[in-house]
Amino acid sequence: MNGPALQERPSASASWRIALPHTAAAVPVARALVRTALSEVRHTADSDTAELLTAELVANAVEHTAGDAPIELVVELLPSGCRVEVHDPDPEPPASLTKPADEEPDPWQEHGRGLLLIRALSSSCGHRPTESGKAVWFRLPVVPAQWRPAG
Repeated sequence: MNGPALQERPSASASWRIALPHTAAAVPVARALVRTALSEVRHTADSDTAELLTAELVANAVEHTAGDAPIELVVELLPSGCRVEVHDPDPEPPASLTKPADEEPDPWQEHGRGLLLIRALSSSCGHRPTESGKAVWFRLPVVPAQWRPAG
């Protein structure tokens, strides 16, 4: 029986963009969008890691930026993996991404671990200025088929 071949990776990029409220309520919405985006196209980046890191970026944007301007979430699915960006109105780069590696935050402190997690679990991460503030981003690679759970 010959049926259509399942695609291991998306052949072209797909993207989602959503404005989120500048409140803690943005975190579960952002997680849900990433989970949905990765499942709708059966993308093979690790959804759990993508959700965790997205939640960290959104929580940081809410906590460390003033005002009530919306935060924007951008999810891009690429053949090589996924890229997630969180845009906020503060032009200052996140301190943990600009510190030298020998000045890492203490992992046992309550604050300062989010960006440490992002640096540790993503294939790359960073920030860039935007017209209205900055974007903080991370990339996750495609998970090889042999490392994915069956089912």
